[in-house]
Amino acid sequence: MIELTATPRAELGKKLKALRAEGVLPGVVYSGKVASTPISVSEKDFTKILRDAGETALITLKGLDTEHEVLIQDITYETVKGNPMHVDFYAVERGKEVEVTTPLEFIGEAPAEKAGAQLVKAVHELNIKTTPGKIPASIEVDLSTVAEVGDRITIADLKAPEGVTILNDAEDAIVIAQEHVEEAEEEVAAVDMDAIDVEQKGKGEEEGGEKAEEETEQS
Repeated sequence: MIELTATPRAELGKKLKALRAEGVLPGVVYSGKVASTPISVSEKDFTKILRDAGETALITLKGLDTEHEVLIQDITYETVKGNPMHVDFYAVERGKEVEVTTPLEFIGEAPAEKAGAQLVKAVHELNIKTTPGKIPASIEVDLSTVAEVGDRITIADLKAPEGVTILNDAEDAIVIAQEHVEEAEEEVAAVDMDAIDVEQKGKGEEEGGEKAEEETEQS
């Protein structure tokens, strides 16, 4: 069981920078049956959970009037450093199915790729339906079945964990092996600078000669 301590956040007007300086991460917890409640959690503890268990982890949020089992609904990150700035938690009902996304984990090596084919990964996460306690950290995709150009892996080829329903279209392709296409290099013609200088010099002399002739005729 993953636990995280939260405290009600009364100082809503306090600047985010000031909170972060105290090691505090502002957030909110809500659901259809739980009123939206501003909270704060330890940034260090939250980051550790995120690193160890991922965004699909079921978390027991403690420290409020009532304990809540929550999922990470959304995280706002800093633009430069990429640190979390705000987190939304969604309170779930124990035993009730929820719809969430979970990442794909590509394992093994594709023989087609070894033979020079290009492997296109078209899908990187799945929409699934399951109870909160059965949300997988990821679902594996075995690339060793992709043997030659034209082979593909579809949603229907995946084996979902027990109690998990994949909501994506069964015919959607996840991985496709296609012929490797090399980008044509643009050839840049070599420029003969000496030839340009000679041409410009000749042109200058020609123009100069014409001008001298005109002056002679006028005189």
